[in-house]
Amino acid sequence: MSMNQDLMVRLFRSIEGDSDDDLVKVAKKIIENEKVKGHAKLAGRLRGILDTNVASHLSFKKELKTLLPIGTFIPTDKRHNIPLAVVIDNDKLRHEMILPKPVEATFQSIEKEYVARERLAHFGLKPRQKILLYGAPGCGKSMGAERIAWNIGLPFLKVRFEAIVSSYLGESASNLKSLFESIKHYPCVLLLDEFDFIAKARSSGQDVGEMHRMVNILLNLLEDYDAPGLLIATTNLEGTLDKALFRRFDDIMEIPKPGEEEIARLLKNTLSSISTSSEIDWWDLAKKMAGFSAALVVRVANNAARTAVIQNSKVIGENHLLKALEEVIDYSK
Repeated sequence: MSMNQDLMVRLFRSIEGDSDDDLVKVAKKIIENEKVKGHAKLAGRLRGILDTNVASHLSFKKELKTLLPIGTFIPTDKRHNIPLAVVIDNDKLRHEMILPKPVEATFQSIEKEYVARERLAHFGLKPRQKILLYGAPGCGKSMGAERIAWNIGLPFLKVRFEAIVSSYLGESASNLKSLFESIKHYPCVLLLDEFDFIAKARSSGQDVGEMHRMVNILLNLLEDYDAPGLLIATTNLEGTLDKALFRRFDDIMEIPKPGEEEIARLLKNTLSSISTSSEIDWWDLAKKMAGFSAALVVRVANNAARTAVIQNSKVIGENHLLKALEEVIDYSK
């Protein structure tokens, strides 16, 4: 494929919207022009990509109608008509977490406060609504937000920063304002996942234009946030964020890497649907995985399970887990 064709395919993969959107209409004209030029194979590929994206966008809009109450909608980026947040269906939320007892207790406290918000209001008190979760990659920050939404029964919305951030002057800030305005009276859990890529711009000294303005807007929106749901932000960069952002949150929680006890429980829990050998030394395996993230521990367990199934083993043995562990360690070197 030539360079121009490769760029065209990449461009088409980024096109979303309704079939009558201007951008989609332009894409259709490009496809027709390629046919006229005799590039039937390329035209067919572009048509397939475009049709898939349009169908996906239509499916997303239908999903919103079923998940959001009447009168509530998720705003879109005005230039490309891309939704500024995605709704994750309740039955797809990850909610089974294995955490150190103090961290689990804090999660439960936040959930209980929200459930008891009306009782708290009688005493002039409010539940914690703005939570910042920080920690190393793979430790379960995003999963923690999903778990809270699951336990308190609220719809879960994840901000699409790629849609919010625009290269056009003023549009990024406008997108943020529109999103926050749309949930002003809508109880939900709004996740600002890995939002540090915006927030750190304020203190890094880079891109002092549009990004700086957007961070200032974000500061104001966080300060004024008083929606009926919860706002949860996650970051890997606790030490580099602007202190002004920290002051906007009601609680700041670290999601640590699992200790040996949590690692052993994660392994057993991940393999709970498959028979495991009674001779497995879970504690020895946990010691070997000291310093692993929760996601990496789960990967080791799943890789071991896949190997056992492929080998037609009826029981997962320690040899399967040690082999999977060795592969993960070799890969990470």
